[in-house]
Amino acid sequence: MGKSAVAEKFSNEPLSAPLKLQFDYTRSVGPTIGAFVTALRDRKVIGARGSDGRVYVPPPEFDPDTAEPLTDFVGVSDAGTVVSWTWMPEPIAGQPLTTPFAWALIKLDGADTSLVHAVDVASPAGMSTGMRVRARWAQERVGRIQDIVCFEPGESTGEPGPASESEPVTMVTTPIDLDYLHSASAEESFYLRGLKEGKLIGGRTGPGGKVYIPPRSANPTDGIPTKEQVELPDRGIVTTFCIVNVPFLGQRIKPPYVAAYVLLDGADIAFLHLILDCDAADVRMGMRVEAKWKPREEWDYTLENIEYFRPTGEPDAEYDTYKHHL
Repeated sequence: MGKSAVAEKFSNEPLSAPLKLQFDYTRSVGPTIGAFVTALRDRKVIGARGSDGRVYVPPPEFDPDTAEPLTDFVGVSDAGTVVSWTWMPEPIAGQPLTTPFAWALIKLDGADTSLVHAVDVASPAGMSTGMRVRARWAQERVGRIQDIVCFEPGESTGEPGPASESEPVTMVTTPIDLDYLHSASAEESFYLRGLKEGKLIGGRTGPGGKVYIPPRSANPTDGIPTKEQVELPDRGIVTTFCIVNVPFLGQRIKPPYVAAYVLLDGADIAFLHLILDCDAADVRMGMRVEAKWKPREEWDYTLENIEYFRPTGEPDAEYDTYKHHL
């Protein structure tokens, strides 16, 4: 297909699609946050006293004035006063409550700072600055802020937390779930439409310009839009690569395997992909590779249409032919 035909075929309106980013983020909590969430697990709330004498809840890891670690922990009440609030008329997935509620800044008795949490009331008429609220504790607590389900109008019941023989909390896992609508640029759109047809379409500013794939909205050296579409072959060379030996959560390929930058013939920038169908130890800079495509009926608007790249068996490229593309 000639360049003009490529441009005519893939110059439609920009693409848009809903995207979902979802993963579990696990982190160590350290001694300060660890003490706070361990106390929550035991149905208690603690803060930390700073160098200024104020009690901070939740406790920051370092003193805001001296930057020293905060270690003077102070127990506070699980009831307090609403300092400020806003209404949430339509809760979204992952929020504390599924019915309308208020987000509020709450200063617990014994604390000098406020924490953010949900308050369960039927309507905005039930909320006011200065109202008294108490924690509604979860039946099963594991050491996280959600151990307080929400706050509700009223005073503390004063019920002590059960004595715990469990080890202090050292790790927390937070689920990340982000839904958004992504609108591709015109250049990204013709690239994605090309992939749907089994073609690799790069972009450049014009004759003699550098060919970028995936195409950029503009040449980074002169700012000129890369509107000219250039169809590239699905063959190229390995420039740099990494052998992945360490397993990790969600890994779909058993190590060892190779992630490499592939410079397609005719392109001026390499992109990252897998190199398979050979021993990881045999992959090298300058090795000629070709795309292994999924069956046509599985093609979509994604680079995942190419399962991986594999060696062609051709002689390696000379270093001087790709040294400026590393």
